[in-house]
Amino acid sequence: MSDWILYDVEDGVCTITINRPEKKNAMGFAMLGDFIATFDRAGKDDDVRVVVLKGTDGAFCAGTDLSDLSTIPGEERGLRGSAEEKGKWWPIIACPKPVIGVIDGPAVGMGAEFASQCDIRMASTRARFAWNFAHRGLVPDTGAGSWLLPRLIGTSQAFWLLYSGEFISAREAHELKFVSGVFEPEELDDRANDITEAILQGSPFSHQRIKSLVYEGLGADVGEHMVNHTQAMAECFKSNDHKEGVASFLERRAPDFTGT
Repeated sequence: MSDWILYDVEDGVCTITINRPEKKNAMGFAMLGDFIATFDRAGKDDDVRVVVLKGTDGAFCAGTDLSDLSTIPGEERGLRGSAEEKGKWWPIIACPKPVIGVIDGPAVGMGAEFASQCDIRMASTRARFAWNFAHRGLVPDTGAGSWLLPRLIGTSQAFWLLYSGEFISAREAHELKFVSGVFEPEELDDRANDITEAILQGSPFSHQRIKSLVYEGLGADVGEHMVNHTQAMAECFKSNDHKEGVASFLERRAPDFTGT
């Protein structure tokens, strides 16, 4: 991994930091490859139970580095992967661990797309969001803006943001239910720690299946969803985490989950 994408694991929490402050963490081609590979690494790391995604120096991600993008003419530029390679388009959703986006500063273009892919989003008062792809003659980069965003905030509100490319404040994003909470910058990390600690009390075996059921359910009918649900429930019944969850309750102690 390069110095652009930092990876740190401590006590079950993996912190992935976008680290290009001189460009407000804008993504270049090589940097994006590192970002995708880092989320794949977190998903496979047995020491990771929760992932926190953040940026450096009061910025989340200012989008694609257009100076990098302009080095390859559009008619010659390839896509980063096929439609079936979801991990290349939706690396955050493809990661089977819970992911918390801690957004302090601008999340623009690809940055807004990555924020959309996080399971939980928390913002500082200086966070701003914009899906400004129409200003560049593009559609939302990862496909999250056109598929996931309408499901998060509603079709009309999503069209407003996608058509206009306007910036919205953290407070406006909270009113739209896009972010779960807005905090002063100096409080943001502590509040994120509170959520990660709460998540760490749960079963990794359950978390993985809950994440899969929620995202797959957004595009499934009830019948298909219930097939997936009953399969997940049967797997849970047979899991060590379920046995430990019941035993710890009956024995009045904290559970020691193993994710198996």
